[in-house]
Amino acid sequence: MVGARPILLDGTAFTNSFGETYSITQFKYYISNIRLITSASSVSEAASYHLVDQSLPASLSFEFMAEENTILGLQFLLGVDSIRNVSGAQTGALDPLNGMFWTWNSGYVMAKMEGSSPQSNQVANKIAYHIGGFSGADAVLKTITLPFPAGKKLVILQGKISEITLEADCNQWWQNPHSIKITDYPVCTTPGELARKISDNYSNMFSIKEIVNN
Repeated sequence: MVGARPILLDGTAFTNSFGETYSITQFKYYISNIRLITSASSVSEAASYHLVDQSLPASLSFEFMAEENTILGLQFLLGVDSIRNVSGAQTGALDPLNGMFWTWNSGYVMAKMEGSSPQSNQVANKIAYHIGGFSGADAVLKTITLPFPAGKKLVILQGKISEITLEADCNQWWQNPHSIKITDYPVCTTPGELARKISDNYSNMFSIKEIVNN
């Protein structure tokens, strides 16, 4: 989403909290290390690495097996853990051919947004945010914990499929806790303080929209 509007990659104009307009052509991010939180412990997905790419509908959902249990919350890493950043050539969601990898020193791009804005001073009014950095003071890895709304539980039963639907609000990239204006920062494509501040912001973009027990 962008605020209350569905995200579109077709040149549709959106407005951030500073009144700046922008359109989006790419929106991708990694979700990994997924854990389902129970009252006593947690249930983890094996080999848990997913590249969410808004241009590929099939990437917007995935499923995995879990034992019968009652789930009270969801936790995941926004990005790719540091071990995988230095583990050599990989495949699937972590394949460098997905366009989300810099070098073995810089590691993965954890989240990417590209597009254009009249407020950008770049050629063709380009905006580009390739957010990465897996170590040091400016690491951008974020552990996201989402408790379920009051009274809501996910019940996993034999032979049944239960569902959690999340929303990701792209407008959170610009605000809370840091004010990131396109006028000032139309591009961020290297690890560092700015990338870390943007990751502080976008770590707040997720919310649970719906829980369905089938």
